[in-house]
Amino acid sequence: MNKGILFVAVDHNRPLSDQGPFDIVLHKLSGKEWRQVLEDYRLSHPEVTVLDPPDAIQHLRNRQYMLQAVADMNLSDSYGTVGVPRQLVIKRDALAIPELVNKAGLTLPLVAKPLVADGSAKSHELSLAYEHFSLQNLEPPLVLQEFVNHGGVLFKVYIVGDAIKVVRRFSLPDVSNWELSKDAGIYRFPRVSCAAASADDADLDPTVAELPPRPLLEKLAKELRWRLGLRLFNLDIIREYGTRDHFYVIDINYFPGYGKMPEYEHIFTDFLLSLGQGNYKKK
Repeated sequence: MNKGILFVAVDHNRPLSDQGPFDIVLHKLSGKEWRQVLEDYRLSHPEVTVLDPPDAIQHLRNRQYMLQAVADMNLSDSYGTVGVPRQLVIKRDALAIPELVNKAGLTLPLVAKPLVADGSAKSHELSLAYEHFSLQNLEPPLVLQEFVNHGGVLFKVYIVGDAIKVVRRFSLPDVSNWELSKDAGIYRFPRVSCAAASADDADLDPTVAELPPRPLLEKLAKELRWRLGLRLFNLDIIREYGTRDHFYVIDINYFPGYGKMPEYEHIFTDFLLSLGQGNYKKK
């Protein structure tokens, strides 16, 4: 118990309605059965906040739809533009990938990501395809994204309700025309942005290291909270190399590991307290 918050583990072997009473149900499980349990509970307990609604979370588990909310926003203001890389979904038949990429007009190199983003180690694996013919060696189902040079740094934007925190992480290195001409094929990367790869203390080129403008991030986060129906997520954002204000969202993660987010204990506690107080006003 801390600041009046009591965390109680949910017992999977008992009906959720027989447990509690709860002010907030905080969860990160997936699966059809659990989703149905939570949906039924939400309908019968409208006074309880479920963080976050299962259907909204499910939307982020498929990379085909994950970035659609950002694409639909077409965010552009005096602080910059935010878009998504052009992408193509491949559900089956690896041999057809080169032709499909041609038809879609995508430019190499391409980043290949598993279609399902379920938080597993496999869902974080990336491949970088430099050469057209080698595309057929990839393993569908996957999403192909045009690779955007970004100085080897990405920005992780953590969102907890209205709070926003940004950290720098090392990312895939830039690709030159010389490398593309070598017919290098495919490189596989197990996981790119991890805790060990923090770039906050690194001696970086200021044009690469400069954080995205705060007003742009606040506008983006507010709009995505509404469009996604989520309050706990993070964004992987890159700045197109050679520009100051062209940004791309390349991934969105539900309920990420907040341990890497600065001051997360205070921010998370305040967030839960504000939700709890809101619930009592409703009652």
